[in-house]
Amino acid sequence: MPAPVMLIELNEVNFDLIARYVDQGRLPTLGGLLARHGLARTSSETRCEDLEPWIQWVTAHTGQSLAEHGVFRLGDFVNSPAEQIWERLEARGLTVAALSPMNAAHRLKAPAFFLPDPWTATEITAPPLARALYGAIRQAVNDNAQARITAGSAAALAAGLVRFAAPRNYGRYTALAAGAGNAPWRKAMVLDLLLADLFRHLMRKGAADFASLFLNGAAHIQHHYLHSCRVAATRGSNPPWYCPPGADPVFEVYDLYDRIVGQIAAAFPAHRLMIATGLHQEPHDEPVYYWRLKDHAGFLRRVGVTPRAVRPLMSRDMVIEFDTAASADEAAERLRSLRDLEGQGLFEVENRGESLFAAFSYPYDIPSDFAYTAGNVLHRGLRDEVAFVAIKNGEHSGIGYFLDTGLAADALPREFALKTLPDRIMQACA
Repeated sequence: MPAPVMLIELNEVNFDLIARYVDQGRLPTLGGLLARHGLARTSSETRCEDLEPWIQWVTAHTGQSLAEHGVFRLGDFVNSPAEQIWERLEARGLTVAALSPMNAAHRLKAPAFFLPDPWTATEITAPPLARALYGAIRQAVNDNAQARITAGSAAALAAGLVRFAAPRNYGRYTALAAGAGNAPWRKAMVLDLLLADLFRHLMRKGAADFASLFLNGAAHIQHHYLHSCRVAATRGSNPPWYCPPGADPVFEVYDLYDRIVGQIAAAFPAHRLMIATGLHQEPHDEPVYYWRLKDHAGFLRRVGVTPRAVRPLMSRDMVIEFDTAASADEAAERLRSLRDLEGQGLFEVENRGESLFAAFSYPYDIPSDFAYTAGNVLHRGLRDEVAFVAIKNGEHSGIGYFLDTGLAADALPREFALKTLPDRIMQACA
């Protein structure tokens, strides 16, 4: 029987930067894995507009390029007929599991567990307390820009921490939580550490022949703080009010991942461990502000858009649903008419028939006296209706990275197409 396989998906992590920290004597777990097993580069899409993690992870799970699977938006895989790696393996009689896979649908008959990402509406298979924790994480992630956690979510998070947090990590949780006020990136690190602890707990309770864990904290932190990374060659810099001088959020999250990977490897020594990143990031030199609406439905009503429903997604994005295509057409034109006084649009809109995929894409600062027009109507007070998310520091590159403890460094190819990852997993599980 082959060894069971774990796939740790470290979304968009820059292994070139990890290698530089390793050269400084840091990140011993990841450094040891690189020395023993090497590192391959993966390739995916080439057009800038196609380089999004919710596209590349569908490719990594299905073995199909964007042209083949056609899934362009986060949460849309639920409408795709493409077969994912978990279904392929289950059809072979293997037990599979997944925790927070990006843009993936639950189509399994009897997984050990399956908890989707916070943005995809699909089924859940997990014990009741884990389901409650997932709901709290989903609410916290989607309201992260406003730092808002409901009382119910706070209770579920507390119960989840008591039940699933590993005692050896109590000190790390305490330190991260205590420092999050002046270092907001640490909130994402708390979430990743909790997901990793939950993953280990669920794996001990229900063994799987193949299991995947998706962690997004580093991608989030790199996008926001890559210019503050001490080993990155960037031309930009972050203002001191945004990131304190001397702080290195990128190293902090890499150091956490070094701990997480080490703990998973120690807990499951018989498993073959694969690590994939899907993409990586390059420094973005021009400052771009990211904003998120605080009350999506309320804002839409105030500018004359009355949808049947609105579903917020990651950061600036949302799906807006209508009863008729005519209503969606009218709303699309309305949103496209929202502009600042110099003519810069506030929204990007994709019309899907009876729904819109919209992004609040205004890239500049929004001061308290900001004014904009909706058609011929002048509006003010936008600054109170949006939450500042970040200043863009990193942008996507189609090159990702892959590591496999089942292969020696000289046996790993230097580069391969990301779409072949499912076949590699199938071979490893054969």
